[in-house]
Amino acid sequence: MTDSILAYEPQLRLVAFMGILIAMAIWEVAAPRRRAEIPRLLRWSNNIALVALDTVLVRLAFPLVAVGLAAIAEANGWGLLNHLGAPVWVAIPVAILTLDLAIYLQHVLFHAVPALWRLHRMHHADLEIDVTTGLRFHPLEILLSMGIKLAAVMALGPPAVAVLLFEVLLNATSMFNHSNIRLPLRADAVLRLLVVTPDMHRVHHSIHPNETNSNYGFNFPWWDRLLGTYLPQPRDGHEGMTIGIGQFRTRRDLWLDRMLLQPLRGRPGRVPVNRRGEE
Repeated sequence: MTDSILAYEPQLRLVAFMGILIAMAIWEVAAPRRRAEIPRLLRWSNNIALVALDTVLVRLAFPLVAVGLAAIAEANGWGLLNHLGAPVWVAIPVAILTLDLAIYLQHVLFHAVPALWRLHRMHHADLEIDVTTGLRFHPLEILLSMGIKLAAVMALGPPAVAVLLFEVLLNATSMFNHSNIRLPLRADAVLRLLVVTPDMHRVHHSIHPNETNSNYGFNFPWWDRLLGTYLPQPRDGHEGMTIGIGQFRTRRDLWLDRMLLQPLRGRPGRVPVNRRGEE
């Protein structure tokens, strides 16, 4: 089974990625939550070009990705779950939950450390939020994130299938919860008990620092609720709220070259995680 997963991992991830991207894009056109003020061509062309660059760099820098490392760890008995001999039906959900918690903590870290915030703020500097915002991360942040993920996989020793499921889930939910889609309020209230919804995550992209310092989860909403970073709604409402950060507000800042150079521009300021409760 592990050999089959490794053999078809790129194809499985590509099919899932394209399927979710197309589905969310169609949904955004059919039922948008917010009115788009910036042409899609400008934002989408640069955001997707960034995704392509990130993908190439990850493949060059990490010939062995998380699923492959999990398979090697499984074969050699490395990591906590392999050491304990946990059955697959236990190891898979435990691994997905643990990796999701690791991503939540990493997200908080990138808001807390000024040097890391310089990288991560590029994600927040998008002037609108839609499905492509969920893919918009600086290449250096992507490389650091992959290193953290590989370390977590080595320490945990999850089954390769669990890592593949987690990777597909993380990619899918990131596109889903960044999407500019309208959900019925009752559906949103129920869904956000199980998964991070677009209305829940959109708060995190508010220009107000106390709102930026909330709702860090990508897959599951429970970590925010348990660890005190949950904020139900933006104070200005979803249609009226301002997306982005104060430093980079021009359309020129949405171009690929400006995005790549953004960590070198300006001061990091007081990072959002240190501005809890400020207006």
